[in-house]
Amino acid sequence: MKKKNPLRVIIFDCDGVMFDSRQANINFYNHLLARFNLPPMAQDEIDFVHMSTGRDSVRHIFRKTSHFEEADAYRLQMEYTPFIKDMIPAPGLGDLLSKLQSDFLLAVATNRSNTIDEVLEVNGLTGFFDMVVSSLDVKNPKPHPESLLKILRFFEIQPDEAVYIGDSTVDLDAARAADVHFIAYGDTNLPTEVKVRNMKELEKVLTRHSGGNFN
Repeated sequence: MKKKNPLRVIIFDCDGVMFDSRQANINFYNHLLARFNLPPMAQDEIDFVHMSTGRDSVRHIFRKTSHFEEADAYRLQMEYTPFIKDMIPAPGLGDLLSKLQSDFLLAVATNRSNTIDEVLEVNGLTGFFDMVVSSLDVKNPKPHPESLLKILRFFEIQPDEAVYIGDSTVDLDAARAADVHFIAYGDTNLPTEVKVRNMKELEKVLTRHSGGNFN
């Protein structure tokens, strides 16, 4: 039997894992729509923007209009600070990151673009992470594995030495394509064996699987 490599790098998604950002996303994109006198998002559009890059989200919600390029340009210069207050950090997130930091390298792989740095800074999380990869740092955002592969190369590790914690099919597809371990976070029906509902459960799972055996 092939020996399992110990777990060295823990990679977090942002939205839906570290933060409940659904309301922040709703408020942000509805503000953008209102700028162009358009109605708020429908439920399927809310689900889409929760998983997608900013540019893809704008393209989707403006798909029936001629305002895409103008709206996307406005998105990039919008002040995001007012929306950060609507992002709810996962209970126990800071405590868990403090514990993990002494034994693991920590990273973020997110489809957020120019907002991720401010989100981490405002919430006092910047110092925990050794690497943050946003959609602006890759040519191919998730579900393409480029963001995860970029992290593997940066730390010079094998895929089975990393685990990605996500909450969507976009995250799961990226993890599978990069051949890294995956943990489904939250109330999810993702087809994966390892699932947790909160940060306390995540800590137990990471402790149990720190030797690298996720089977």
